[in-house]
Amino acid sequence: MPASHSESTGRWIFLADPSAYGWDDLVKEKEAVWDGIKNPIAQRRLAEAKPGDEVLIYHTAPDKALIGTARITKGPVPDPSSPDRVVVRVKPIAALKRHIALAEIKADSVLSGMGNVRMPRVAVHAVTQEQWDRVAELAAG
Repeated sequence: MPASHSESTGRWIFLADPSAYGWDDLVKEKEAVWDGIKNPIAQRRLAEAKPGDEVLIYHTAPDKALIGTARITKGPVPDPSSPDRVVVRVKPIAALKRHIALAEIKADSVLSGMGNVRMPRVAVHAVTQEQWDRVAELAAG
C-alpha cells in the first residue's frame, strides 16, 4: 500500500529543474542545501524528512527522468531566506546506471503510482520500499 503524505517512509523523490540546479550541480558541490521548495504540500513532506533518509533525484523537463540517489544529511531546518519554509541538506550517493524516463515510470505497474506521476508539480514525494526496489532493479538494466 502506498504511503500517505503524512507518514515518513525514509525514502523520497525530489524533483529538480536541471536548468536551475540538477544532479551534476549536486555532484560538483558534494553536498548542498535543498531549497526553493515553495509548494505547501511539498513543504509539509520536506518537514517529515530526516537525516539518513534516501532520495531519488528526478530531473524535470527536458530530461524527465530519474537520475541518481542522494541522502539527507541535515534538517529539516528553517530556510534562512524564508523562515516559514524548511530546507534539508543532501549529498549525492550515486548516479543511476541507467536513467529511468517518465514514460517508463508511467508504464510500470509498480512505479505508475509514484507521486511525481500523480502530482507532477509537487517537488517532494514519499517513495515506498517497493517503488525504491523497482527503481533499483530497472536502473541496473
